[in-house]
Amino acid sequence: MQKEEVELDDRFGAEYKGKYVFQEISWAKRSRIIQRHTRYHPISGQVVSSDYVAIQAETIWASLKEQPENKPITLERLLSEENGVPIELGELFSKTANLLCSVTTEESRFLSEQSAMENPVPNSLTSDSAKSSVGPRRSSRNNQRKPLKSSS
Repeated sequence: MQKEEVELDDRFGAEYKGKYVFQEISWAKRSRIIQRHTRYHPISGQVVSSDYVAIQAETIWASLKEQPENKPITLERLLSEENGVPIELGELFSKTANLLCSVTTEESRFLSEQSAMENPVPNSLTSDSAKSSVGPRRSSRNNQRKPLKSSS
């Protein structure tokens, strides 16, 4: 599995100074992280909600294998809104973890967008396609198309 080292000076603060080693995580681990923080509709299977911050934080945490002796990074700190890591440091860790874990640019954009946004995952089934997938569709006579008249 691939590894990536990040050496930090004190630009994020003295407590974060040191060497961080990230390692690629398995597909199964990444899938379980996503599943744990995503809620699906019980019938359609569509994504109802997803905690993108938690997914990204757990991905970083799972891939972080070494850090300075004072252990400045914890999962709780990555998730904290009040006493979390500096934004630029979180972005650097996200970029490193995403690169190692083969998160595509599109997935990365999806994970970094605000959770309050409308669901970016398109609907997979409309009510018409769901009905038609069960069997032949019945139409009333009033709904049937009428032939076009040609004006020659």
